[in-house]
Amino acid sequence: MQFHPSYAYEDFVQGIRPRIGDGQVGFDLKDGPLVRAADQARKKPEAKHFLVIDEINRGNLAKVFGELYFLLEYRDQKIWLQYSDREFSLPENLYIIGTMNTADRSIALVDLALRRRFSFVGFDTREEPIKGLLRRWLSTNAPGMEWVADVVDRANKELDDRHAAVGPSHFMKEGLTEDRAKRIWKHDVLPYIEERLYGAREDLGRFDFDTLHSGERGGNAEEQDDANAGAEDGGEGVASG
Repeated sequence: MQFHPSYAYEDFVQGIRPRIGDGQVGFDLKDGPLVRAADQARKKPEAKHFLVIDEINRGNLAKVFGELYFLLEYRDQKIWLQYSDREFSLPENLYIIGTMNTADRSIALVDLALRRRFSFVGFDTREEPIKGLLRRWLSTNAPGMEWVADVVDRANKELDDRHAAVGPSHFMKEGLTEDRAKRIWKHDVLPYIEERLYGAREDLGRFDFDTLHSGERGGNAEEQDDANAGAEDGGEGVASG
């Protein structure tokens, strides 16, 4: 399932929904995906069940989860749901996985109350298992196109922002050719980079596909490397975290 700004507790857990029958409008209590997943997990306690929430940070999490903040932490406890006349609990064999993109600056990440109830696993293009993933995929599925991984690596080095790195999935396409790789770069990757460089369009030239392919670098990047080298040799430098 996927969260979005209009998603609410009534969609995720349980709520009153309209029903039309015999020309009459009525209302029924409907279980959301969380309650249905919990019921299924309870019926098969020997199996692990997973509820995967894409874009989890796009919803108003405090509103969507409600009293489930308590149940996420205390699986052995039961509580009354807002719309139900029965007690409810989350079975131990139900795992909730949420995915989120930290590059999305238009929304908050995750509030602390929910954050401490989840374990976090990062997917950084500079670290395994994402590091080298595109090269391995190309080696198996598009032999001879491994150089595309170099283009992506050089672009990410220029971006120098782990939250804004270009991911491998853009180019994990069957039948990838050089022409198709250029089209993907022009219409998918470059507009994204341009968005990240808003207000600094003069730097966009550093992300030209052919330039990155050849391994050449723009003057700005070379000047930055010289400055970094000077700092390492004893010059003044500034570190940010």
